[in-house]
Amino acid sequence: MTKKIKTISFEEAVAWFRDHGFDVLEAPGASGRVFLKKYRCSAAIERADDGSVKIFAYPGYLINGEISKLVDHGYQKVLQTSKAVHPATADHLKALHDFSEELKEGIGSISLYNESLGTVSATYMYDRVRDRDLPQAERPKRPWKQPPTVKRPA
Repeated sequence: MTKKIKTISFEEAVAWFRDHGFDVLEAPGASGRVFLKKYRCSAAIERADDGSVKIFAYPGYLINGEISKLVDHGYQKVLQTSKAVHPATADHLKALHDFSEELKEGIGSISLYNESLGTVSATYMYDRVRDRDLPQAERPKRPWKQPPTVKRPA
């Protein structure tokens, strides 16, 4: 039997975050949008049209006041900002994982089993899957898919 998920209003979510130790900062110039900070991580939520909560800026570790994006290169996870790329340590990943789980609880979102096992990256950039996220027509031709060039003797 499926459970009906209770929708949490924006005001209830903001109150929950304040009660659970989050720093709640009103976004400048935008009503109905707040930034949440805890564990040196941050995200932004906003009021949806129906009064519920919607994530505006996905969770990331704060580096020099900017929310970083977690990128998985296969061999290493990095925190990427608009200015630099920093290697992600175990402490960064633990803080980001804890923050994300509490964020889901606060906005009334479901917590998926596979996401609860560890930190989920925003982007996966393995060498073997480069350009796979592009539409088929925009992908570059691979060398083995190009017609062979015939060398003629001079």
